[in-house]
Amino acid sequence: MDNRKEFLTQEFKKRFQAEPEVWTRAPGRVDLMGSHTDYNLGYVMTMTIDRDTWLAAAPRTDRKVNIYSLDMKSGAEFSLDDLSKDEKTSWTNYVRAIAKYCMEAGYELNGFNAIVHSTVPFSAGLSSSAALEMAIAMTFQAVSGFMMDPVEMALIGQKAENKFIGVNSGILDQYSSAMGEVGKTILLDCRALTHSMVDISPELNVVICDTKAKRSLLGSEYDDRRNQCEAGVEILQKSRPEIEALRDVSFEEFDAAKDQIPDVVRKRCQFILDENQRVLDLARLLSENDGEGLKKTFTASYLGARDLFEISAPAMEEMYQSMLNASGVVAARQTGAGFGGCMVALVRPETVGAFSASVISEYKERTGLDAEIYAVQASDGASIIEG
Repeated sequence: MDNRKEFLTQEFKKRFQAEPEVWTRAPGRVDLMGSHTDYNLGYVMTMTIDRDTWLAAAPRTDRKVNIYSLDMKSGAEFSLDDLSKDEKTSWTNYVRAIAKYCMEAGYELNGFNAIVHSTVPFSAGLSSSAALEMAIAMTFQAVSGFMMDPVEMALIGQKAENKFIGVNSGILDQYSSAMGEVGKTILLDCRALTHSMVDISPELNVVICDTKAKRSLLGSEYDDRRNQCEAGVEILQKSRPEIEALRDVSFEEFDAAKDQIPDVVRKRCQFILDENQRVLDLARLLSENDGEGLKKTFTASYLGARDLFEISAPAMEEMYQSMLNASGVVAARQTGAGFGGCMVALVRPETVGAFSASVISEYKERTGLDAEIYAVQASDGASIIEG
């Protein structure tokens, strides 16, 4: 931490000829169960990770934001009075979007200079964009002198994604980044916007396996999946109008109505119903370290995502086999929205090194790609870095 702070301080001084006064951070996340359940108002088991985005900042007096990313090697300056989109430096649109919706919510903002540095992999399904959004929201609070409820902060981040960036995502990523706790997983109710913290057995280590097959939700099939789920709800509402989302549909209701639902839509809905139940099952399995139950639940999620929701990709399938063949693996599945990016495994702690080496070697043989494998721990949510 001290080395990272010193590094960012030096970079800030080079760019702005001053010392940073405000430090903020927000973590990425990995969903352990609950692919695409969030926008269906269901449940997700999510965990913040000890990969995060930092901002080193100093307030300004002229309502301008000047921000530079060491990862993207680009930046921009803009006025809080002109939050139009930047097509050239598109990552700064996340900053503009958070500013826009904070002000729409009634908060008065001050400008700042900032350097951004992230250890969350980009376009890998670990919510690098949400980590940036929540770190930016924390920075605006710190330089402007107000405090925001974490749930409101997450909702502003989701609104930024939906309305400004153009990704019709649910609340999962921002809520996770805002609410994480060290050593805990989050059982999130996406309708109520409430959660409970679930212990993860010390006999399980969460290991992320990055396929290095990049993905982009903007302009992808993500919106198609959401539209298909909503089409299923519209059909089911004909027999029970009070249904608002797939969250409201019982297995019995669905079985009775599924012959009226087109095949593709039926498969999408079936996956969401099954996945919601798997999230609830996982809360018990994680804390009890039920190896057989974890394997069965993770396997069912992976197969459903591949065959019913069809969000897999060739690199994900090769990674999955490589993970299953490695020593110490308890369970493995997709994570994030799919279509590439990362996978996640539960691994016995003493075998993490052997597991990683095996996956890297076999995946390279299968695909020619160099995977990145790293064990992660649950971390605290978005915060101001003190000291």
